[in-house]
Amino acid sequence: MHVLRMSTFILLIGLIACRLNKAHISQLWFYTTLTGGAANHNSLMTPASFLSLKPDGTYTRDFGQFDYGAWRLVGEQISLVNQEHDTINLKVQYVTDNHMELALDNKVIADFDGFPTAGTALDPFSVANNRWRIAATKKETDAEIRQRLCNHCQFWETYFTWALKNDFSSVDVRSTPTLLTIYGNGFGLKPYAELPATWKFYFYDEEDCQKANRLMESAIQRHQITWASSGSKYEMFISAFHQLGQSFK
Repeated sequence: MHVLRMSTFILLIGLIACRLNKAHISQLWFYTTLTGGAANHNSLMTPASFLSLKPDGTYTRDFGQFDYGAWRLVGEQISLVNQEHDTINLKVQYVTDNHMELALDNKVIADFDGFPTAGTALDPFSVANNRWRIAATKKETDAEIRQRLCNHCQFWETYFTWALKNDFSSVDVRSTPTLLTIYGNGFGLKPYAELPATWKFYFYDEEDCQKANRLMESAIQRHQITWASSGSKYEMFISAFHQLGQSFK
């Protein structure tokens, strides 16, 4: 009887693991902490680092650098094939409805919290809304830099739309690399000296990055944003970033 119960228990564990793999992996994961060999790990991950695993087998990720492509489960590993056709394997140590632990290099364990994803057009973590994160490989024209800034505004618009739709009490606005400082009742341009290193990395050189700051400053000064006087703060920012984005088109 004891052997039978133990066998049944093992079988149930196997079935639960299979169910978790299918139902729980395909969602949006935000990084929280590092454990294990974290003391010796040079990580670029912040509270804004994410791994978005779509049910259709596509993914986007930013662990300090943005990449995207296809994903699948191979045993206990999440296998990512990025846009450069490189394969990255992340071992799943543990997963539940809203928590996952992934093994990175040097025995480092990264903890993630799970969140619902959004439809393609309104997904703030889609490729379409994150082209601003893709580093330039050549000098960019004014039009190309304006397009990058427009896409950045589009990200913020969809980010706050996602927060509103899911009725979040608050969202992180400080960890995402940006040239803007977002306050409780508005936003402002960061001085060039205070720009995050990751934001500067997106541009081909310092000249292009400085030009982006000047273009954003001009857009904010020139375009009179109508701030919504009713509704939630999320609705206020959705409207403001939509208007600011339109000024770059």
